Amino acid sequence: MELPAEVMVHNELVGMKGSRGVLLQIAADGYYELNVQFGERLHRVLLPIPATVLICREPEQVVGGEAMEIER
Repeated sequence: MELPAEVMVHNELVGMKGSRGVLLQIAADGYYELNVQFGERLHRVLLPIPATVLICREPEQVVGGEAMEIER
């Protein structure tokens, strides 16, 4: 996943369920740094990695019925 990356954010601590966000970086001290829209304003948030699920907003491409393998 290239950074910045558009993601869906799930975090029970702050009640986020599929919120749209932009992952800016993965901090070495155990936090995701994201920009998330709250109301009409964009806010920078730090969410703990163990309590947060990020899902890439763009689905993987399917070729011939199987997911295309991407070299990382």
